[in-house]
Amino acid sequence: MSDFNDFNNEQVAKLPRHLRQFIVEQNYEKYTPIDQAVWRYVMRQNYSYLKHVAYYPYIKGLQRAGLSIEQIPNLQTMNDNLGKIGWGAVTVDGFIPPAAFMEYQAYRVLVIAADIRQINNIEYTPAPDIIHESAGHAPIIADTDYNNYLSYFGSIGAKAMFSSKDFELYEAIRKLSILKEAKNVDEAEIAKAEKELKYISENMGEPSEMALLGRLHWWTVEYGLIGTLENPKIYGAGLLSSIGESATCMDPKIKKLWYNLDTVNYSYDITQEQPQLFVTPTFQNLIDVLEAFANTMAFRRGGAESILKAIECKNPSTAVYSSGLQVTGVFTDVGISASDELTFIRTTGQSALAFDGKELSGHSKDYHEDGFSSPVGKLKDTTKPLEDHSLEELSQLGIKVGQLVRLTFESDIEVNGKIKEIISKGGKTILIAFEECTVKEGNGNILFQPEWGTYDMAVGEKIVSVFNGAADKDAYEELTHVSEQLTYKLVYDDATKRLHQLYQQVRDIRETGEGQEKLAEIFNELKTSYRYDWLCTLQILEILHHKGTNPALENEVRIYLEMKATNEKEFTKLINDGFHVIANPVTQLITVED
Repeated sequence: MSDFNDFNNEQVAKLPRHLRQFIVEQNYEKYTPIDQAVWRYVMRQNYSYLKHVAYYPYIKGLQRAGLSIEQIPNLQTMNDNLGKIGWGAVTVDGFIPPAAFMEYQAYRVLVIAADIRQINNIEYTPAPDIIHESAGHAPIIADTDYNNYLSYFGSIGAKAMFSSKDFELYEAIRKLSILKEAKNVDEAEIAKAEKELKYISENMGEPSEMALLGRLHWWTVEYGLIGTLENPKIYGAGLLSSIGESATCMDPKIKKLWYNLDTVNYSYDITQEQPQLFVTPTFQNLIDVLEAFANTMAFRRGGAESILKAIECKNPSTAVYSSGLQVTGVFTDVGISASDELTFIRTTGQSALAFDGKELSGHSKDYHEDGFSSPVGKLKDTTKPLEDHSLEELSQLGIKVGQLVRLTFESDIEVNGKIKEIISKGGKTILIAFEECTVKEGNGNILFQPEWGTYDMAVGEKIVSVFNGAADKDAYEELTHVSEQLTYKLVYDDATKRLHQLYQQVRDIRETGEGQEKLAEIFNELKTSYRYDWLCTLQILEILHHKGTNPALENEVRIYLEMKATNEKEFTKLINDGFHVIANPVTQLITVED
């Protein structure tokens, strides 16, 4: 990606190729005057309410992240500001796969959906949008304990094992969120997508590591509260960016529970308000709970159980031998002894070998294009693992280049052939390559035959770790699952383009203080041609109220909005909340510090 824009930000510049594939241009000019008005409305509401219930750094955090109440943030400004606290930001197209999202966090880069919610979803949208990502996640990044939690969560989440069902669920959620934000979509199509999502989510089976981590992420990063059960404060981005739920979540009918490892047993539904929320006394507690969960994961446990998770995943994952050798591929078979010890592992299709996250020369996925299999365990009649023998000690056992040898493992797997090469790394023997080689199990089952070519035998007594994805992602070219379902790009008809012009005129009048005499004319056009619009009229009322130059028009506009709030229930709360902010102005409170 030669034209990759790193915004002069150190964290963004460090992103590897497999993460850069998700980045899209922000295209700031695509935001319409209505989009800008939606941002301003939500931010003013957020500030008005959140100053009482948000965890303390929220408001200062907005400034430190390069955000303003007045306009949608520009990615360059955000990166200039976030760079000062060791973070960065990029824009993407809607939902990206959870593993990629986690890895961005590990790189200390915020992922921001470039789109903004439609005005009809102003209170809440299931789709990720720039309000949720920047007004929700960015402000709290300035808190050191919290941003340490976020990046640590990312590094653990990036290793979490998936189930194949998780991929289906991701696609179903993405599809529904795109449909809900698109204009003029047939209700039947949305209902069908909701039905599909419901079916998949109700038939997930045992939750995978990623699904369980997803719950911890949801109940902390998205919907977390901090403090005491009686008087908690909001720090979760889902609450901070939802003007509907940030108000209702403090209602006593929403249960408040302490956040601990048991929280992993609570699933969630992204389309519903949450029946309970979890309170952490400190951000350090979040790290402690995450650490306790990480100790149950395949990347820390290894062994047969972890390889079985990799087989269920049906996507590339990596097994690490105790020698440090890393085997990446789609795992399809495993040998397990009577005492539940691993005896061999097998991948099918393109596989690669690496050490310490770097692919071994000559062992790419093209070389091992038909898969890889190798024994696991100790040789019979040896006191220490094969990987711990020096070249000299191996030689004493008759294991040296050019020598014909027969190696018999404790599992009775037998490797018989001529040694072509021995590879050592980090003080361990990690790989022995054979020519003219036969590999068979104790029952005579053949695992490898001489005519199949060179046999590369992994060396290691145990599998100590299994994690999602490739060991060397860039060399493996793990351009993971980029969804083919793209978010819809809106096309505006002439009437909507005219409405955009009216919004822009009102904004210009508010910002320059000039042209107030045009407000009556704009209001008449809104009343006659755009009966469904409420936000532009509300902004006219705001100017008239604060300038006080035309009380008669101000009164007429207010009565019009009051009638709308009374007769059109979907606008009641939005208009009344707008009245509240006009009466309690917040405009001068947040400007981005230089």
